Amino acid sequence: MKIDKKLIKELSEYLDEFKLTEIEFTEKDTKIKVSKNNISINNQSSPLLDNTKIIKQNNQNSNVVSSGTEVTSPIIGTAYHAPEPGAKKFVEVGKKIKKGDTVMIVEAMKTMNHVPSTADGVVKEICVKDGQPVEFGQTIIILE
Repeated sequence: MKIDKKLIKELSEYLDEFKLTEIEFTEKDTKIKVSKNNISINNQSSPLLDNTKIIKQNNQNSNVVSSGTEVTSPIIGTAYHAPEPGAKKFVEVGKKIKKGDTVMIVEAMKTMNHVPSTADGVVKEICVKDGQPVEFGQTIIILE
């Protein structure tokens, strides 16, 4: 089988042009898949928790400092507080949770990714609203 370098280069250019992370081309018995920055949530080594101080602004534009264990979003997507609309929320302020409990779901590309707590604690603050878009590494809850 001969590799078509021109086709691969063209597919690579499409990644940048259309801001894609992956593209696949199939023709008869040939299949070419080109990707970049492909991160799998299961193989990700970034920490989900960080003991730190979090600075937020309130309505009077003065800084409020919270301390605790920060649970962050492992991916970019939409955060949901419950497994389905109208269902009981995974966590609420004041609720005790254990390591491994689901604290939220982050939907990315029609895939529901459960975000587990990696520590025991009491929910001090929920930092995102239900249905709100979240970024990678954004704080979603704070534990005491």
